[in-house]
Amino acid sequence: MRTIVTVSGMQAVHCVRAVQTAMALVPGITWCEVTIGRVDVEHDGRATATRLRDAIAVAGFPVSAVRDERRLPIIDAS
Repeated sequence: MRTIVTVSGMQAVHCVRAVQTAMALVPGITWCEVTIGRVDVEHDGRATATRLRDAIAVAGFPVSAVRDERRLPIIDAS
């Protein structure tokens, strides 16, 4: 599962590092990319919107939006 989080107030590299560190506390994350204003997370389903919001709040930033992307399996039609 992939979740995209929009984060307000991030304006510098140290903000990115703080959020990246906070993401390490969330169970179930298998991959995470943090950029200014955005966090892309791949996880096994345990990284709920509430857990992500709480972790980012610990880093000192408010979450503007959380969007889950569910990927369909690729089916080989040949």
